[in-house]
Amino acid sequence: MQTLPEKPPTDIGAFLTKGSISDHDLQKEVSEYNRRYLFWDELKYRVKDPEKRKVIWGLMKFLRMLRYEHVSFKCLTLTYSFIPEIVRGLHFIDRYLSGTIRIHNKTIKLEQSYIINSLMEEAIASSILEGAVTTRKKAKDMLLKGRKPKTNSDQMILNNYEAMRFILENKDEPLSKEMILEIHRIVTKGTIEDELVGVFRSTDDIVVADPVTGTIYHTPPDCVKIDEFIQEMCNFANRIEKSAKQSAGEFTHPVIKGIILHYLIGYLHPFNDGNGRTARSIFYWYVLSHGYWLFEYMPISRIILRSKKKYGLSYLYTEYDENDLTYFINYNIGCLQEALEDLLKFLEKKQSEQNATKAIIKKIENINPRQANILRYMMEHSDEYYTIRQIVHMYGIVYQTARTDLLHLVTIGYLKIEKRGREFLFIFNTNSEIWNPKQEEQKIENQVVDTKQRQLDDFPKGTNDPE
Repeated sequence: MQTLPEKPPTDIGAFLTKGSISDHDLQKEVSEYNRRYLFWDELKYRVKDPEKRKVIWGLMKFLRMLRYEHVSFKCLTLTYSFIPEIVRGLHFIDRYLSGTIRIHNKTIKLEQSYIINSLMEEAIASSILEGAVTTRKKAKDMLLKGRKPKTNSDQMILNNYEAMRFILENKDEPLSKEMILEIHRIVTKGTIEDELVGVFRSTDDIVVADPVTGTIYHTPPDCVKIDEFIQEMCNFANRIEKSAKQSAGEFTHPVIKGIILHYLIGYLHPFNDGNGRTARSIFYWYVLSHGYWLFEYMPISRIILRSKKKYGLSYLYTEYDENDLTYFINYNIGCLQEALEDLLKFLEKKQSEQNATKAIIKKIENINPRQANILRYMMEHSDEYYTIRQIVHMYGIVYQTARTDLLHLVTIGYLKIEKRGREFLFIFNTNSEIWNPKQEEQKIENQVVDTKQRQLDDFPKGTNDPE
């Protein structure tokens, strides 16, 4: 982000006149800008006349204020609007992410290995978003092989992976100060000074700024307010929402509430470092705790990484416009839609792999589904060696189970085993009497390509295209 967006004028009453309110052409223009929920700074190139721009902004803000949903949060005034894009996005999220996934009228079996893959992808992308210098391939190789981190970037990735596992294990626990501190401890361990790990900042010299230019984007609240703010945030997160059948109380959609928690951590910036990783972790915790179990399979930070500038602007637009969360919510809903589209494509590929695994089970006697899946994967990567430890990490099984599976596949002739130093390595046996691995791999690839060509009938593109 090269320059800061211009803050909007606040005295909207001064711009409104009887004539402007009754001007039908102006009303159409205002309606279109509000439908897209443009920020003041985005009007510059659309409305050249500065006075007319102020009038339009005044009308936009007046109409928005009439539709505001007010968030019950004592420490900060927060509002948002249900614009069509957000409503549409929530509909698709509710439809897919809390129910049964079906691809081409077939229910997909979601294996443990898919979750592990997603947790790794999220850990890698979230770390790169915060400055880790690595490649996806190197980072994933480290996690799969259980290798000790060699660099600060490696440590960040391992930390984020452990944080995601912690969230899954604690998704049924209420949010507390202790949980927030524990998440921070996990994501920052070994990457910042020990005395700053798992503790709130005690000074006010922390700002969000451009590391190159020094431009300050955000100055967080004073550190003396952190404890009160965190307690109120926990109350907000743990508050039981009232349904429409109950008394007329506030209801906040769980996905929107998770996004608000994400924003609050970013706004408060309670830690010296690791605020972004903690914020995204708390979002995951909240949506998983409210039944959106398929978020386990969605590495959302990978989508944010594609549009990092828009991520930063959504924070700034919200803060600059009196904490109108619509900008931040709309951006995140767009990312979730894009992540869901990626998930559906991934599952289409996995559907083809499941068909190939079933074919192996039919062809080979005395082999269970997990062993067939391991064999299929190793057949598709027939030039690569795998250790027992890699299989442990890939399939979420204990060491003895992985060892037994691999040795069984060796015994029946489909894998070869070699010893290098103190470690046993396994590779697909290309001389085995199974069908041609390259031919079968090509068949699977053709199935994947074929399914990718089909239109996902009722799934729209996300609103935030990668830059």
